[in-house]
Amino acid sequence: MIPMDGKIFDSEGQYVADIRANGIYDLAGKRLYDLRGQKIYGPTGELVGHLNTASGDRRLDKSTDRLFPKTSTAGWSEQGLKGKSK
Repeated sequence: MIPMDGKIFDSEGQYVADIRANGIYDLAGKRLYDLRGQKIYGPTGELVGHLNTASGDRRLDKSTDRLFPKTSTAGWSEQGLKGKSK
């Protein structure tokens, strides 16, 4: 089963990643993990976590939050602006 594209939210409801085809990408667009069904695999092929639902937007269990470090939306914006002004 190929998962539908969607967003991933942590256990507190913060938007932390995107799902596209069979990959999980951070908010900057870097591929972080492979997704097979509801199982999340790291770059070396080890199982690192699970998603709660099978389609659409997904929410992480508290134990899986560790896969996505806390970042603020403002931090992404500031980095993007700094990068463009150079």
